[in-house]
Amino acid sequence: MSTLTGTGTLVRFALRRDRVTIPVWIAVNALMVLSMPNTLEGLYGTPAERADLARQMNTNASFRTLVGPVFDTSVGALTAWRVGVYAGVLAAVTSLLVVVRHTRDEEESGRQELVASGMVGRRASLTAALLTAAVANAVLALLVTAGLAGRGGPGALALGLGLAAVGMVFATTAAILAQLTESARLARGLTAAVLGAAFVLRAAGDAGTDGGTSVLTWLSPLGWLENLRPFAGERWWVLLLFAAAALAQGAVAYALAGRRDLGMSFLPTRPGPPAGRLGSAAALAWRLQRGGVLGWCAGFFLAGVVYGGITDGAADLVRGNGKAREVFERMGGHSGLTDAFLASMTGMLGMIAALYVVASVLRLHGEETSGRAEPVLAGAVGRLRWAAGHLVPAFAGAALIMLLAGLGLAAGYGKETGPVLGACLVQLPAVWVVGGVAVLLYGVVPRAATAAWGVAVAVLLIGWVGPALDAPQAVLDLSPFGHLPKLPGGDMAWAPVLALLGLAVVLVTAGLAGLRRRDMTA
Repeated sequence: MSTLTGTGTLVRFALRRDRVTIPVWIAVNALMVLSMPNTLEGLYGTPAERADLARQMNTNASFRTLVGPVFDTSVGALTAWRVGVYAGVLAAVTSLLVVVRHTRDEEESGRQELVASGMVGRRASLTAALLTAAVANAVLALLVTAGLAGRGGPGALALGLGLAAVGMVFATTAAILAQLTESARLARGLTAAVLGAAFVLRAAGDAGTDGGTSVLTWLSPLGWLENLRPFAGERWWVLLLFAAAALAQGAVAYALAGRRDLGMSFLPTRPGPPAGRLGSAAALAWRLQRGGVLGWCAGFFLAGVVYGGITDGAADLVRGNGKAREVFERMGGHSGLTDAFLASMTGMLGMIAALYVVASVLRLHGEETSGRAEPVLAGAVGRLRWAAGHLVPAFAGAALIMLLAGLGLAAGYGKETGPVLGACLVQLPAVWVVGGVAVLLYGVVPRAATAAWGVAVAVLLIGWVGPALDAPQAVLDLSPFGHLPKLPGGDMAWAPVLALLGLAVVLVTAGLAGLRRRDMTA
């Protein structure tokens, strides 16, 4: 029997299992890219305005750190500059989640053992996972290429292929780490850490030079993406770097897969101390959640420092552009450009924090479906007490990361610590409402619990893309963040804040009531 026997069947099975999640990830990424040209044309409609934008971006190290240098002033080139790196990050996240889900996750749950007992080759599951990621990245490339084809030249193809190539590099990175680690959570975390390191390398390189020529930039796959230069004299040979990296990492993953037993790893899980500190369900929940909490805390603090550092420059950048100023005012209020920028950034951080709280709440769903909750609940631990152990890090952790984001913003901005900190903390009621939706779905309709991701992503898209597309106020009001006061600079309105807090309490209470009454699943 060949080591690849059954690969086709496993690919079809993987695509069927991910028939909702993969299309959602692709649609979000494609929408982010394809909505940008019209936004840029509305904000910078003349060649002179675009040339001025490019000049200001390339002479500001803080902006280059965030989005890289500008290589051309065409709308297509500005689109690749504005969203290329972040679309690449999103493609990488999609790929790593797909690969780990269909490799190490399957082994952890025991399903891979059942599959392997049939006519399935030793490397079939790994091949199927990589092919599934390849399908997702190919669809993204097709959508981006088709959507930007009218922008002139082969730039659309270059951008589409570049995004797919970034996705495949990190898919093979995840494949290696899935072989090395015994835990799917650790495999995802380590791959995300590699992705974060790639972003930092690119950011550090671009901060030092304005042409993408830094050695640090060339050490990062995200730096390769920007140096592919879509719509700006494409460098097609850069795709060879992606191909070489993906093939080399794939070969390593295949070699490792052939040298270990099913369920084993090259880096086994470290045993705990002889005198255990997990004396309660809450302590166990914190042990499981603490890595994520600490990682998000560090990321939000650093993001706050960066956004605070570019506040004055961003305000000066949009001061002479009426349409750009209008977008910021829709996002952050009319109290002045600096305050509007800070308010829009705190709102954006709040919407990203909603992703954290959903991930943390859905840890309950993962513990239940994996069977790990059963031995905990078999002891003297009630369902509500077990759930509370995970919900406290979720909701309190959201407060902590927003607090650190506020401290980072204040440190980077260097002025008015109190108002900036308050602007971050006022986002919490909306963050908790999204978390409450996740609790409600998990407690009442556990099969639909993952739909909470759709809610969080929809909120992010409404808040991020809605103002730029001049969406009606009725659409913006669908997001709980649309009802918060625009701080700093605006007037504090307690009524919507208290209403959102009450709604969050109701949602969590209803979710816990549903959890208490329903059957547990495995």
